[in-house]
Amino acid sequence: MRILTVACSIAALMVATPLSAQTLNVATAGDQNMVDYVKDYLGPMFEKSHPGVKVVSVGTGAGDSGSQKIFEKLDAQKSAGASDFDVVVIHQKAAGTMVKEGLLAKYTDKVETAKLVSSETAKNSLGADVSGFVIPMFQSQTALAYNADMLKSPPATYAELKDWAKKNPKQFGYNGIKGGMSGVAFVAGWVYAFGGDADKLIKGPYDPAVKATWDGALADLKDFNKSVVITPGNAGTLDMLNRGEIAIGPVWVDMFYSWQSDGKLPPNMKLKLAAPGMPGQPMYYAVPEKTAHRKLAEEFIALATSPQVQADGIVKKFNWYPGIDAKNLEGKLDQAAWNKLFTDITPTDLSKNAKAFPIAPYFNDILEGYEKKVAN
Repeated sequence: MRILTVACSIAALMVATPLSAQTLNVATAGDQNMVDYVKDYLGPMFEKSHPGVKVVSVGTGAGDSGSQKIFEKLDAQKSAGASDFDVVVIHQKAAGTMVKEGLLAKYTDKVETAKLVSSETAKNSLGADVSGFVIPMFQSQTALAYNADMLKSPPATYAELKDWAKKNPKQFGYNGIKGGMSGVAFVAGWVYAFGGDADKLIKGPYDPAVKATWDGALADLKDFNKSVVITPGNAGTLDMLNRGEIAIGPVWVDMFYSWQSDGKLPPNMKLKLAAPGMPGQPMYYAVPEKTAHRKLAEEFIALATSPQVQADGIVKKFNWYPGIDAKNLEGKLDQAAWNKLFTDITPTDLSKNAKAFPIAPYFNDILEGYEKKVAN
């Protein structure tokens, strides 16, 4: 019923705003705040610079299921003259599938801001080659949050953290792999650190024999878990940090700063991006192959990924890391905003230690390995 309702709403919207009226339809697979970002912020800005154009923001739902609805819509219209959508905001998993199925246009060579992106995720989406088809809207990132009063010098690497946790039992907390993605990201980072070739896990190709090489890393993680606290979810880790029940734990950076801005975390909380790296993930701007408004779509994405908009919209409004390289925002943010997001974790830290999640089959192997060899 939910899927039917969304589909009917989209259909009704398209009838009400025909493409012939120079309407740019932007479909977003994300939370409502992302839909509102286009409707209330990006849309009016683009309309002002493009008289006669109307930007319509459509939400298809949060998570991979929202991207799946966009895929289904574009796939159903594959043989039609034009797509209902002109710009789509999608997750990594869907992006690779849409490129493979010929549903997206190769457009980034027409958008100057694409040159401001060096992140591997602009080329590789969980093992799929998406070069030329996507520009990151933003980068979400996990890191270690810690109480600076309890921990003066936080572990800088996974190896240091492993030793520290044994010497300081029950002072590190994370939510395993079932309570939220910050815990999943921590586990993926553990395998990157101790399981062998992280680059292979991120870029592929997939080799089913590789998971056998993780036995030692997973055995160490099981031993590590004896000294830590398993928290009740992403928010649970932050809650325990706030109450001083743990000194350090993995969190989503944007969630951390939002809690701190809301007064739910004290100012003595800081962040550390542990080497050799922790995963994050982008959302992508893409252009459907069948859009009737490709030039407008490209211009919209160029605006959305411009340094000033990334600074004011992505960083200041949502505490996300920018989709373009953070160094391009220097001078675009006031010093307080820059210090807030880039003092604990610098642009250099991000460039060096911000990793993508593994390609899907390795990702599944890591989760399965955790269940069988760590959680039992």
